[in-house]
Amino acid sequence: MTRIAAVHGALAPYRFAQAEITDMVARACLPEGADRRVLDRLHRNAGVRARHMTLPLDRYETLEGFGAANDLFITTATDVGTRVVREALRTAGLSAADVDLLVFTSVTGVAVPSVDARVAGRLGLRPDVRRVPLFGLGCAGGAAGLARVHDFLLGRPGQVAVLLSVELCSLTLQRGDASTANLVATGLFGDGATAVVVCGRERAGAVPGPAIVDSRSRLYPDAGGVLGWDIGDSGFRVVLDPGIPQVLRHRLADDVRGFLADHGLKPQDVTAWVCHPGGPRVLDAVTEALDLPAEELALSWRHLAEVGNLSSSSVLHVLRDTLAERRPPPGTPGLLLAVGPGLACELVLLSW
Repeated sequence: MTRIAAVHGALAPYRFAQAEITDMVARACLPEGADRRVLDRLHRNAGVRARHMTLPLDRYETLEGFGAANDLFITTATDVGTRVVREALRTAGLSAADVDLLVFTSVTGVAVPSVDARVAGRLGLRPDVRRVPLFGLGCAGGAAGLARVHDFLLGRPGQVAVLLSVELCSLTLQRGDASTANLVATGLFGDGATAVVVCGRERAGAVPGPAIVDSRSRLYPDAGGVLGWDIGDSGFRVVLDPGIPQVLRHRLADDVRGFLADHGLKPQDVTAWVCHPGGPRVLDAVTEALDLPAEELALSWRHLAEVGNLSSSSVLHVLRDTLAERRPPPGTPGLLLAVGPGLACELVLLSW
């Protein structure tokens, strides 16, 4: 098994109440004089009280074009990525020279050289560090990235890997787009980053964090069009179908139970569910599909209310909070799960 040595999260510098963001979206996305009652209802029902954003609100109304937004993504993601990786390594008692693999996941901007290369240069990682930039996994990227780090370290038990997630969702705002999908997204997503340090078995002797036991990926290609981006001249335009919760109700339970059964476990054996807070309807669908008591996803609901959905970073923030506030008894099983474009489900089995 591999072991999680540290999880460090950060949020964008500007925090706004949901009502403030709704007013900005009304100005930026609705036609002049349009009835905003649908927008107000969608934002109220998002389960979000406040979010962190990369820019002051008035900047979003004047940000011109995909190029300008993506340039901001590159500089900001490099800055915050460097910061969270440095802090995660410090917490783990490791240095930049100890890192053998850096995995980077994001779905809110693109860069060549990739952000991980820029962060590696800032931190002074070794010239022979392996890098794996991941794009397109969306909200599942945090769970999938953790699984791929685990896979790598199984074959290199003496090494150290870092997973970095940076999602600056606000920079994908589509001005002038009054579609329901865009209005829902503008009420749900926030900006943040997370770094996770994971040690191979031979480096994990004194590491206090949970062990990663196994992972499983599930792809539902017949539902591939329900979540993602349409990419055009204006950048990333969200695809967000209301059928996502129904897919989870039909598919998730069998996948989770099958995965747990392969390890001699049942859902009732899991002492902590680290669930991506995709939105109220997604959390309700997970709760219903797995027949969980409402309190099992309390940290996910709180995260959604306090900062919104941070795409791939959210499930890693919930992992951080679980370790800090609700750490289960040692040796008991936990399950980390997230859903993203594909439609895909990523499951990571933990041992606390």
